[in-house]
Amino acid sequence: MSSAVTRPAGPDDLWSVDDHLEDILSTVRPLEPIELQLLDAQGCVLVDDVTVPVSLPPFDNSSMDGYAVRVTDVEGAGEEFPAVLEVVGDVAAGAADPVRVGPGQAARIMTGAPLPPGAEAVVPVEWTDGGLGEGPVSGMRARSLAPEGAEGHVHVYRSAEAGAHVRAKGSDVRAGDRALEAGTILGPPQIALLAAIGRGTVRVRPRPRVVVLSTGSELVQPGEQLATGQIYDSNSFSLTAAARDAGAIAYRVGAVADDAETLRSTIEDQLIRADLLVTTGGVSVGAYDVVKEALSYVGDEDVAGSGVDFRKLAMQPGKPQGFGSIGPDHTPLLALPGNPVSSYVSFELFVRPAIRALMGLTDLHRPRARAVLKADEALRSPKGRRQFLRGAYTEGEVTPVGGTGSHLVAALAQADALIVVPEDVECVEPGSEVEVVLLG
Repeated sequence: MSSAVTRPAGPDDLWSVDDHLEDILSTVRPLEPIELQLLDAQGCVLVDDVTVPVSLPPFDNSSMDGYAVRVTDVEGAGEEFPAVLEVVGDVAAGAADPVRVGPGQAARIMTGAPLPPGAEAVVPVEWTDGGLGEGPVSGMRARSLAPEGAEGHVHVYRSAEAGAHVRAKGSDVRAGDRALEAGTILGPPQIALLAAIGRGTVRVRPRPRVVVLSTGSELVQPGEQLATGQIYDSNSFSLTAAARDAGAIAYRVGAVADDAETLRSTIEDQLIRADLLVTTGGVSVGAYDVVKEALSYVGDEDVAGSGVDFRKLAMQPGKPQGFGSIGPDHTPLLALPGNPVSSYVSFELFVRPAIRALMGLTDLHRPRARAVLKADEALRSPKGRRQFLRGAYTEGEVTPVGGTGSHLVAALAQADALIVVPEDVECVEPGSEVEVVLLG
């Protein structure tokens, strides 16, 4: 843990939100780079700058089906006095040795085909008679009536400037240009660019593997029948989805009953596939707070629980938190509270930045904005606690959604922002400006 973090003097003292986050980020390190095939690298973060080895496009080529011509040969061409050019051949996409276009000549050319020597522009087939001598025709009719290999003459009814309908060599990127910067997340467009410049593999930091465990004997899996005193396990689903949204490969483990030995064994089994472990529930001061019991085990350093610190934060919701590293590889573990809203808010504030730090990103946090509070009454907040309230954000305004209860899942589903009330503020009047964390 970082010595720069200000630790509370006693076990009952509160950590600030910022100190807890700093403690996490000072411990989490980016994953080691690996070389991956392009499709396997999707969602990963690029480690090195990528330089273009070959210009795109690598040669001048046609952007239309039509005729490759010399500019002087079609100068002044019109409906009444078209330019009449000799068709010397066809140029298809992939042609390695296209015909040369000389004075008074044209070559029938297909989209993507290399511009033949001597040609300076392409006139679309719609500007011609398609070699039929019947006046301008539609592109579809010209293609159907003038098959490849047909020789003769073509009438051109419009002039063209140099480079017209030609994709110039290097007009996309030039050899030696930087195609992608280190730190770029590889999505479909970036994968396409890498393939287009001939890269079959790329060096990246892999997507972190995050294992999510929920705890509680009262939890039942969705789709099963509820008995008296039971509730459905929603936390493991929300946190697994949130981890994937943050860029991780996330694995959901079914709810573990309130038994320390079972939880400890489950955690040890999951270490083999985890770069980060997230638990939810069992971190408060109740008699059945199994996570604290399981991870407070002192013994062999190879077992789970050798370095997890449980603490109280000056925030609402989400006061009880746990953080440390476990197992032989010192895998980071974040223990979140069990109430659904507390769990989700804690994920956004602490787990999401940790995932992005493992990815090697520098932009770790959700964007924030200032917004005018749109509410019927003032917001109340306990003194000394940083409160995070659910809100709906629209064009510089934010409206509270639901109450302050940490069990209000329905309200959470309607929110796309968190309203931040600082520790030294106890009342926020409607119309006041507040800070919001944007979740969308």
